[in-house]
Amino acid sequence: MKTDVLVIGGSAAGIITAVTGKSNYPDKDFLVVRKEKQVVIPCGIPYIFGSLESSEQNVVPDKVLSKAGIELKVGEVVSIDPQEKVCETADGTQIHYEKLVLATGSEPRLPRWLKGAGLENVFMIPKDKVYLDMILEKLQDFQKIVVVGGGFIGVEMSDELHKRGKDVTLVEILPHILGLVFDEEIAAQADEILAARGVTLRTGVGIQEVMGDTKVSGVRLANGEELAADAVILAIGYAPNTKLAEESGIPLNKLGFIKVDEYMRTECPDIFAVGDCAEKRGFTTRKVSAVMLASTATTEARIAGMNLYDLEAVKTFSGTIAIFATAIGETAFGAAGLTEDAAKQEGFDVVTGSFQGVDRHPGALAGMHKQLVKLIVAPRSGVILGGEVVGGSSTGELTNLIGLAIQNRMTVGSLFSMQLGTHPLLTAPPTAYPLIKAAEAVVKKIKPAICALPH
Repeated sequence: MKTDVLVIGGSAAGIITAVTGKSNYPDKDFLVVRKEKQVVIPCGIPYIFGSLESSEQNVVPDKVLSKAGIELKVGEVVSIDPQEKVCETADGTQIHYEKLVLATGSEPRLPRWLKGAGLENVFMIPKDKVYLDMILEKLQDFQKIVVVGGGFIGVEMSDELHKRGKDVTLVEILPHILGLVFDEEIAAQADEILAARGVTLRTGVGIQEVMGDTKVSGVRLANGEELAADAVILAIGYAPNTKLAEESGIPLNKLGFIKVDEYMRTECPDIFAVGDCAEKRGFTTRKVSAVMLASTATTEARIAGMNLYDLEAVKTFSGTIAIFATAIGETAFGAAGLTEDAAKQEGFDVVTGSFQGVDRHPGALAGMHKQLVKLIVAPRSGVILGGEVVGGSSTGELTNLIGLAIQNRMTVGSLFSMQLGTHPLLTAPPTAYPLIKAAEAVVKKIKPAICALPH
């Protein structure tokens, strides 16, 4: 079997690489090989446990590939020979290629140190529809569920399971849930909202062991507290799925990601890597990063797809900004770039500015939500390093706007003088637009000459 471009992995990064590549090189043949019969939408996984009726409502249709003229093979690639440019699948099929893209994703971290992690009814959250359906079926008969890990997946899983009437306790070793992504004052708001919705929080304490003989009966925390449980969900992060690359001699970095350059090329000729398995570097610090996001994966995929055969200087990936968003009930939380704490830990001198207003005007309109914006800025240059948002449904797009400002190295003065369109039903008022007012708060703190308004 032969193809021009072989993509291993059929989730977000693999799909977008193939579609972008086919669009840029329509004369080339593209083949996607993936293990799964059906691919789930990664960010939608928690919602099959509450808001959605089943996992069938959270799958990527294969017509995305077929409509673009891309061939699909369901199977597992078990070996790569970079010298001969050939891969072999588990059924013995050999696939020869000109260009190879690794989009093998990530897998849940298995806490081998945790006693009882192998007991029955201890679950993780992989991007595997069959496994997720199994969990969903089993959880129907359980009432007391302990979720370990207060990141996005743990928080969203906890909230969704509680929607289905489950008694949920969320355990997080940090002082607050979402504590790696938001500054303390904002993460504390997330604590309050999730607790008010009925999820029991145990923050500032880790888990010591999962108790039970063959099945889960509870968990013991590091402080000695014991919590009864019918099931335990471990949501303590993901690791890059790079075993195939490593076994094939494709170099990895110190964090276990496949080494790539800014065109997403590996150190092996004609082999690219994108998505969760590929190396990341922070946009501001340029340090190796472990951030894994579907949005980042698709950006990398577009870069790889455009550069498969012809390199262009403008088509490079300049680093991971890390743009996050989630929602707890009607309140959404978003962050882009560095938090204040992270910036200080990296040695940046920072100035912050915050403003809380409303996302509609007048505030008496139905559906109005408070909107808080916090900006983190380098004082001497005025360059925006990060931003955080708490608000309603517009939070995600406002966070994306802050991410764009960071990517273009905009100054806080540029935001302060930003021209914008507003409407009572759609945006905050022009007189008190929280993003602009937060920028104004920073402008007042730093030298006007450094943050001069454009003429």
